[in-house]
Amino acid sequence: MPDMSASVSLAMTHLVPLAQEVDKNKVTPGVLGFIVFAVMALAVWGLMKSMNKHMGKVSFEEAPPAEHGAAAATAATAATGKGKPSPAQG
Repeated sequence: MPDMSASVSLAMTHLVPLAQEVDKNKVTPGVLGFIVFAVMALAVWGLMKSMNKHMGKVSFEEAPPAEHGAAAATAATAATGKGKPSPAQG
């Protein structure tokens, strides 16, 4: 892996004078802050659009309410013969 200390020191020598020119009483996010905010907003918009598309593909059918809980549901599946066989049935 290349030595990063040279590039870091080079970047610091260019950025330190810029930081010293900033007015201490007026600090704004500037263009870079706007660009970061705009990119984050576009990413959230894209994620919301994708989520909406995927949620539209979901088909959910609610099971009819069982009168006696789980015992009624297992009795109904055993009576119809539909569903997964139990390990005892093989």
